Amino acid sequence: MVDPTTRFFEDLDRRGYEPLLDKTSGTMRFDLHEGAQTTHWLLQIDRGRLGVSQEDREADTVIGTDPVFFGDMVAGRENAIAAVLRGDMTVSGNPRLLLQVERIFPGPVTSTGPRHEYRREAR
Repeated sequence: MVDPTTRFFEDLDRRGYEPLLDKTSGTMRFDLHEGAQTTHWLLQIDRGRLGVSQEDREADTVIGTDPVFFGDMVAGRENAIAAVLRGDMTVSGNPRLLLQVERIFPGPVTSTGPRHEYRREAR
C-alpha cells in the first residue's frame, strides 16, 4: 500500500504540467523527518512543468516537517502557510516559492476555488 505522500508526489510527476504554476520556476525540497531518518522529495518547476525525484540536493526552498503532518497536508486537513506560522513546518530559502506551490495542495473538503482535489488517476 502506497502512503498518501508518495501518491501525492507520484501524481505530480505523472501530471507533468500544472497550470496553477505556469508562472513559477524553481526547485523545492521537502525533508520529512521521522526520528533519525529523513525522506527527501525534490520538486522541480519550470513555468508549470513539473519533475519529481527523491534527491537530497540543494533547492531554492527547503521545507521541513514530519511525515504524518505532511500526510495531513496532502489530504487537505492542514494548510502549509498556517503550519509555518504555527511552527509545525520550517521553510528555508525562498519562501515565495512555498506561497506559489501551496496552491496545488488540496484544500479542506468544504473549500471552493482553484485548488486540486487529490484523486488517484484511473489508468
